[in-house]
Amino acid sequence: MTLPSPDPSFASPSFHINRRRFLKTAAGGLALSALGSCGADLINQRPKRVGLIGSGWYGKSDLWRLVQVAPVEIVALCDPDRRILEGAFAIAGERLPSNPAPRTFADYREMLAKVPCDIILVGSPDHWHALHAIAAIEAGADVYLQKPVSADVLEGEAILAAARRHGRVVQIGTQRRSTPHFLDAKRQVIDAGLLGKVGHVDMCCYFPMRATDNPPVMPVPDHLDYELWTGPAPLRPYVGLPHGRWWRSFMEYGNGIMGDMCVHMFDAARWLLGLGWPKRITSSGGIHVQTGGQSNTADTQSATFEYDGCTCVWQHRS
Repeated sequence: MTLPSPDPSFASPSFHINRRRFLKTAAGGLALSALGSCGADLINQRPKRVGLIGSGWYGKSDLWRLVQVAPVEIVALCDPDRRILEGAFAIAGERLPSNPAPRTFADYREMLAKVPCDIILVGSPDHWHALHAIAAIEAGADVYLQKPVSADVLEGEAILAAARRHGRVVQIGTQRRSTPHFLDAKRQVIDAGLLGKVGHVDMCCYFPMRATDNPPVMPVPDHLDYELWTGPAPLRPYVGLPHGRWWRSFMEYGNGIMGDMCVHMFDAARWLLGLGWPKRITSSGGIHVQTGGQSNTADTQSATFEYDGCTCVWQHRS
């Protein structure tokens, strides 16, 4: 299958985005908070026009789940990897055979400029989240943004400022707040007081989630626009790992296992117990076991989130 060629006027430049300059212009000093659900009012309305930025594994998963629960029309798919884009395009035709073929793009800016969308799903790596979300908001779309919200708190505040300025809805992919057994546990156990006073929460993940090999530098494949995929992050020599699923193994592109799994567990604990910002956070760890590969995120880490009367402790060992 051959996809349409991108508009040459949107040819990918060599990205040198100054993240701090972006934050100064976009942040607005607003606190990070939830803005509600963009899915609750979809049923029984006309199909919403949906675009996807980041068409890899989890971006597609979010899109297919949305297709299951709400009337939508997939109008645009975006990814700098042509093979990933072709795969998403093919599956879209299978999942929604009556849906007109979505337009496909390598560059998210071209997609947002050419295709009006009611909702944008952002399934790109963490280092792109703030720029993709804010661009989608400014294009007039509501946004479903995969977690973590951003690379740091300031970027999250910039997303919130943009959403409030443009009157858009943003929902974050911390899906445990929508999971039936979590909802039941909150209502029937915790809110009912069956646990009494909770003074300690343990959170953990011991799943192997880091690349451990050490491949050589290799040519960038023809199907990938590597500079566009890298975007605002440092341009590392291409070794096939970050782009090939393992970008979470590198701090240039993600927040490690803390940003991948702890954000889920800690968000659930805060929600279940009604906790706000912790008064103090301490963390320690490092690469203690898997020392032979190129990954630079911690394979072993503990973090303590302290509240008045409660302590939440995270551990991961991959």
